[in-house]
Amino acid sequence: MNTLSPDASPLYSEHDVVAIGCGPFNLGLAALASTVEGLDLVVLDARPELRWHPGLMFDDAKFQLSFLADLVTMVAPTHPLSFLEYLRAADRLYPFYIRERFHPTRREYEDYLRWAVSKLSSLRFSHQVEEMDWDAGRQRFILKVLRGDGRRLVMAARDVVIGIGTEPALPAALAALPSGKRLHTGEYLHRLPDVEAARHVTVVGSGQSGAEVVLDLLQRNLDGGGAVSWLTRTVSFAPLDYTKLTLEMTTPAYVRYFHTLPQPTKDRLVAEQWRHYKGISTETLEQLHDLLYQRELEQGLSDVELRCGVAVEASSVDGEGEVVLRCRHLDTGATFEHVTDLVVAATGYQQRSPRFLRPMDGLMRWDAQGRYKVRLDYSVELAPEVSGRIFVTHADLHSHGVAAPDLGVSPYRNATILNTITGREVYALPQRTAFASFGVPEAEARPRVREAQRVATPVVHDDAGRALVARAPEAR
Repeated sequence: MNTLSPDASPLYSEHDVVAIGCGPFNLGLAALASTVEGLDLVVLDARPELRWHPGLMFDDAKFQLSFLADLVTMVAPTHPLSFLEYLRAADRLYPFYIRERFHPTRREYEDYLRWAVSKLSSLRFSHQVEEMDWDAGRQRFILKVLRGDGRRLVMAARDVVIGIGTEPALPAALAALPSGKRLHTGEYLHRLPDVEAARHVTVVGSGQSGAEVVLDLLQRNLDGGGAVSWLTRTVSFAPLDYTKLTLEMTTPAYVRYFHTLPQPTKDRLVAEQWRHYKGISTETLEQLHDLLYQRELEQGLSDVELRCGVAVEASSVDGEGEVVLRCRHLDTGATFEHVTDLVVAATGYQQRSPRFLRPMDGLMRWDAQGRYKVRLDYSVELAPEVSGRIFVTHADLHSHGVAAPDLGVSPYRNATILNTITGREVYALPQRTAFASFGVPEAEARPRVREAQRVATPVVHDDAGRALVARAPEAR
């Protein structure tokens, strides 16, 4: 590609690392990198400022993780950009301590992120990466960047980290609806005038964001608002599985195990483990039930309908301007039509397709489904002639498992990336992270008993004649 020559021009700069995207994951990378001596890292983001899920920033919404799942603590608890340091700087340590709720509010977590932004000089907002390619002569990645003031820059980097996050996913069954008749949960609070004007709002899909929207709609319904329907294809309005040993699937120990599995096995496991990252918090489910119970004491309210095990297969707008959803009941196979005024798609998010990588198409390795081939250290497999490395954050669900979107594992991932980039252990990685063991026992770890010392295991039968294996007596 044609670029500016490396001269004294202010429109050209060289760096050790350029990170693209400044959400919590790459912000955490910048935070950890800020204390690494001699590392030149910059983070670029097309947005003018950091905002974290503003369309779902309900006043009382809780962060679903402990405050320990901040930008740095899980690998560097004394780091100056920890959540506790944020509380100290805001003079809120004692109120937070006395509150005895170690899950911050979502607004507080965003305020913490913005506080961290104010402490870092490596962040460049209003910098949109338009194109990226590999320059074999310079042995550097070359990035063309459009700045907010209209000026174009060229940046060269030895390594690149891509953390551009996800985008709202809209299934084909809802894609035919005009934008005025549907919205995604991610824009819910920005579309409140449409919500308030609708006589009947239907939420399609579940998960935490869908449940929070339904919670808001139910409160509006109690206050005299329109009818509410909630349709989801899941077999129930299922809670997040946050039991302790299940949470060990978000530890580095499980990540290391998961990465070794064949890709078809990984894809099956991710689909089976959906309740870990697509369920609904128990607290939200209790709040929903409380509101539904309150409705029993009221008269004249608009209807409320909850249906699980329902797939929306198509949608249209009829002659009267109403939305018609064609649905299938999954248990019985029966089909029916559902009529509403406005649809809220609680249909999750999908990986963004970075257009700026198109010049790299022949140099990057993708799997059969068009996903990055990601190594254990979060670097992407590249053509042999590329000596630089591309790392990804939050684009590794298929390769590293259900820990990928979990903010608690982000410091571990970022520390791994920084250790790889610098070629040394700038951050010590935790080794003992789970009580459970996930793979087969290693052969060399098994006790070896000489043939002469082996003791046969007695076979015992129950009353029905079924064989039961008793514990072998101890070898003496």
